Amino acid sequence: MNWHNLLLFVHVTSFAAWFGTVFASLFLLKTLEPRLTANDGNTDEYTSFLHTYIRLETKVADIGFKTAVATGLLLAFLFHGWSFWVFVKAGLVALQVALTIGYIVKAIQPLSYPCDAEEYGRWYRLFTISFTMFVLVLGVSFFLL
Repeated sequence: MNWHNLLLFVHVTSFAAWFGTVFASLFLLKTLEPRLTANDGNTDEYTSFLHTYIRLETKVADIGFKTAVATGLLLAFLFHGWSFWVFVKAGLVALQVALTIGYIVKAIQPLSYPCDAEEYGRWYRLFTISFTMFVLVLGVSFFLL
């Protein structure tokens, strides 16, 4: 059995699951925007749905993230070594987590619904941070490692 390929497969699949949950959240939030920014008195149901979705999405994303990090560390330790670019990639992943969690605490958690479209735009800034960091990590992975 080729352990390198198996570990690499789990690593890439885990990263894809993490990325996919973030991407799915963007689509859901875009779909819910008219309901969560309207003052028609019908936002409680959609707010509850959003909170339930985020709780479940976080579980899947956390598993994908933790598995991607663990398998990445194993790949570096067992097969690739600890090059400068491995440390850059690890630093970018840590920065992504710090920026994302910091922004969620600062800008997303205080949101209450219904809110105006400008406040709801905070969600899109969160995705801008996440996707920018994903692009940087993938760029390092594919072109510099």
